[in-house]
Amino acid sequence: MSSLFTTVLFTAFTATNARPALVDLFNDWISQFDIKVHDESHFSDMFQKWKINHKFISETNDMNLTYTLGHNEYSGMDTTEFAAYFNLKDVYDSILYDSGYYDVYTRPHNYHASNDVDGVPASIDWVSKGAVTPVKDQGQCGSCWSFSTTGALEGAYYIKNSHLVSFSEQQLVDCDNLKNGGRDHGCNGGLMDNAFTWITKNGGLCTEGDYPYVSGTTKTEGTCTKTCSLVSGSKIAKYVDVLPSSDSAMMSALAQQPVAIAIQANQQAFQLYKSGVFTGTCGTNLDHGVLAVGYGTDSGADYYKVKNSWGPSWGEGGYIRLGRGASYNNGDGQCGMLLESSYPVL
Repeated sequence: MSSLFTTVLFTAFTATNARPALVDLFNDWISQFDIKVHDESHFSDMFQKWKINHKFISETNDMNLTYTLGHNEYSGMDTTEFAAYFNLKDVYDSILYDSGYYDVYTRPHNYHASNDVDGVPASIDWVSKGAVTPVKDQGQCGSCWSFSTTGALEGAYYIKNSHLVSFSEQQLVDCDNLKNGGRDHGCNGGLMDNAFTWITKNGGLCTEGDYPYVSGTTKTEGTCTKTCSLVSGSKIAKYVDVLPSSDSAMMSALAQQPVAIAIQANQQAFQLYKSGVFTGTCGTNLDHGVLAVGYGTDSGADYYKVKNSWGPSWGEGGYIRLGRGASYNNGDGQCGMLLESSYPVL
């Protein structure tokens, strides 16, 4: 945004009695996150939404909770616009029914992770162990399921081969769909278990470098390209469904490797999460796939560490720590994270 355009918009807002201090903070936010402003109407609309979020951030942080909120590149959106940006919607029920995998106890791949935490460490962090690639950004495409899938595969591959490889989300978005013999839906959602199955049938997955991600900008899937080379040893032998609604099973699984999980992410506090152990209001209407990469305790608050795919400006460098324990959603986990979780075995 040009300096002249900024000056004109700033003058327009101060002339309409907007508080100059807030306008200054808003313009600082635009500069910090390189927000694209199209015209004065867009500026005004973002400013009104940003003000509401700014007030919510301040009021929440004044409560001295286990977590803090803060501005990020998405704080110029309300929750409806935010959900639309990432295509967050309750797609899991329909896709699960379509896939025939709805009942976790009767799925064709009926593998259950152990429910026994005897001998597991008090804490674990696969990021510090080198098994997790840098935070990625899915952009304006509902492809979270592909990032959750590649994250789980990256962890499994590293643990087996002592070599970290960044796998291609774009290959899954383009190729794992009904047209190409898969069951997922590109930028309109998908399931990690479906993607694990596709990788098995495909004989593995290509690297990010060989098949780079572009759907965050194009906002749609592309043509399936079959010229990239599959990474040797990346074929999935099977996947393991973690027993739902069980912290013991989740901790047992995470003691072995990173785990692909589904959560509800369309809440205002989640959108503006900045740091700490997130214990805010968060339901179980699953609309987003992410990656659990560890667990631990911070100042008496038990948590799971989760890698998101919204870029590093969100949360703790792209991560969130979700509250851990039976008190969250009647044992279904904070944001429903214990309901749909699985990991690949190579």
